Amino acid sequence: MSPLVADATFWIAVVACLVAQLAITRSVLVARQPAPEELPAGARVAPANRSLELGWAILPAVGLAAVLVLTWKALHPAADATATVPAGSAVTLAGGDAEVRA
Repeated sequence: MSPLVADATFWIAVVACLVAQLAITRSVLVARQPAPEELPAGARVAPANRSLELGWAILPAVGLAAVLVLTWKALHPAADATATVPAGSAVTLAGGDAEVRA
């Protein structure tokens, strides 16, 4: 897969995950606890703990963010400053300013 396609796929996935997480978080914040008189006869509903629900909505987002960061790092590894040039190779830096012959 070309780097351009990989980057496009990554950013599409990031946007999709962000939209989904915003929808989940919004649903937790907007949801209301029904009043006892609104419930059918005999129905029992545990009282909602909004902060606990919000925590369970945000915890997967934190894990997903970590996975996305690790994926980005795997797609774009940092240049190794200690890399060695094999004997008989020529290296030209970007822009052609310097040249190293080993």
